[in-house]
Amino acid sequence: MSEAKDGELKALQAALAAEHAAVYGYGVVGGRIDEGRRTEARAAYDAHRARRDALARAVRDLGGTPVAAAAGYALPFAVPDSTAAVRLAAELEDRVAGVYSDLVRATDGERRRTAAEALREAAVRAVRWRGESVAFPGLAERTTATASATPTA
Repeated sequence: MSEAKDGELKALQAALAAEHAAVYGYGVVGGRIDEGRRTEARAAYDAHRARRDALARAVRDLGGTPVAAAAGYALPFAVPDSTAAVRLAAELEDRVAGVYSDLVRATDGERRRTAAEALREAAVRAVRWRGESVAFPGLAERTTATASATPTA
């Protein structure tokens, strides 16, 4: 495999791992979020499941074996109530945006367009959860939040 394809595969695997973690994290969010935001949480959960499935297909298309979801993930903080669930949802989106920014850099063509779209969607969801935006979604957050291939939700 060429160095470029190897880099693309690694970035796809990292994005897939982040999506596994996001799906898990939104399971926690859904269990704690107020009724008024439950539909929003469900839509985000469904979006991350769809991205996860598409990434698994992309990894297979490159000849890789998709990274499996972990049995459980360490949350970055306790989520005892709806306020914490909203904060977790914003954190999940920040982390996903970070790995999609890496995927944008590692790919080209249709995969790059799809990664940029996923980055935009994560940034928009983060703004909706947080109520404010950041200057460079997927980049600025990386100085405070680790967005690596090691899944943590």
